[in-house]
Amino acid sequence: MEKKKVTLQDIADALNITRSAVSKALNNHPKMSKKTKEMVANMAKELNYKPNQLAAALRKGKSKLIGVIVPAANITFFSSVIRGIEETVNRAGYSVILTQSNDSVEKEKEIIDTLIETRVDGVVAALGLNTKDFTHFAKLKEESIPLVFFDRIIKNFDVSTVQIDDYQGAYDAVSHLIESGCKRIAHMGGHQHLVLYRNRFEGYRNALIDHGFNYDSDLVFFSDLHHEDGRIEMNKLLKMKSIPDGIFCSSDYVAVGSLQIARENDFHVPNDIKIVGFSNEPFTSFLDPDISSVDQSSIVMGHKSGEIILKSVSGNESSDYVENVILKPTLMLRKSSKKF
Repeated sequence: MEKKKVTLQDIADALNITRSAVSKALNNHPKMSKKTKEMVANMAKELNYKPNQLAAALRKGKSKLIGVIVPAANITFFSSVIRGIEETVNRAGYSVILTQSNDSVEKEKEIIDTLIETRVDGVVAALGLNTKDFTHFAKLKEESIPLVFFDRIIKNFDVSTVQIDDYQGAYDAVSHLIESGCKRIAHMGGHQHLVLYRNRFEGYRNALIDHGFNYDSDLVFFSDLHHEDGRIEMNKLLKMKSIPDGIFCSSDYVAVGSLQIARENDFHVPNDIKIVGFSNEPFTSFLDPDISSVDQSSIVMGHKSGEIILKSVSGNESSDYVENVILKPTLMLRKSSKKF
C-alpha cells in the first residue's frame, strides 16, 4: 500500500494544537515560543514530515520551476543543452521540468498546456521539426510566462533566442570542402520552414557562389535529417551521371547514412567523396573514417539559455525584455574531409 503523506494537520493532531500554530512554528514565526518551535520540529521529524516545497514557493508567487521542451532528449546535442540549462538554473534554486515533443505538434501543444497548469516560472524550448504554426507558444506570452527559444527558434516572435551562427557554420564547412579540392558539392539539408536549416542552406549556397561555383538545385535534398534519409539521398547522388565529390550535411545523422552508402558502393571517403556534418555528435569521432562536423557549443548554449530565462523570471528586467544570442561555430576537421 502507498504510504500516506504526513500533513501539517497530522502534526497538529499529534500535539493537540492548531494547524496554524504548526505552520508558524515550522516557519520560525517570531510570535511562537522557542518551546513550541522545538516541540513541533521534533514531532515533524518523528512523523517524517516532508514540506511541500512547491506550495511554499507558490505562496511567495514563484514555483521555482523552469519548463524545458526538446524534440528528443536522447540526442546528445539536446541532452547537453539540457545539462547546461540545469547547471545554471539549479544554482539559482530553480528546478527543471523536462519534456519531449518527439517532433509532434500535438504533443508540443499538450506540453505547453501542462506547463501552464503547473505554473512554471519560465520555459526554454526548441521547436519540433513539423511546427509551422506557433499559436500554442503565444499562450505562454498571454500568461506572461517568459519564453526562450534555443537552436530551433522562431524569428520575429519577440522572445529571447540562443542559437549558433548556422549560416557561418555552413559557409565554413563548404569553404573547407572547396579548399580540400571538391568541385561538385551536394547538400543534405533540413526543412526550410525552420530558421536554422534555412540559414545552413544559405551558407552552403553563398559559399559556392563566393568561390566561383554555380549553384545546382539538383544537388540539394531536404528531409527530416534522420540516418535513413542520409542513406536514401546518398543512393540518389551515386546514381547521377556526374557524382558529387563533396557533401555538406545539416546533421551528423545524415552524414553517417551517406558515409555508409558510399562505403557499401565501394566509394572511398575522403578520396572519392568528402563529407562534413553538423552538430559534432560524439559518434562522429568514433567512426572510420571519423567525420568532420560543425560544433554547436551545446553546453554553452544551455548555460546562455539558463542565464536568460533566469533574468526573465527574476522581475529585475522589464516585461518585454528580449535578448538574442548568436554563438560562434567551430569546424572540427577529421578524416572524412581530409585534403590529399
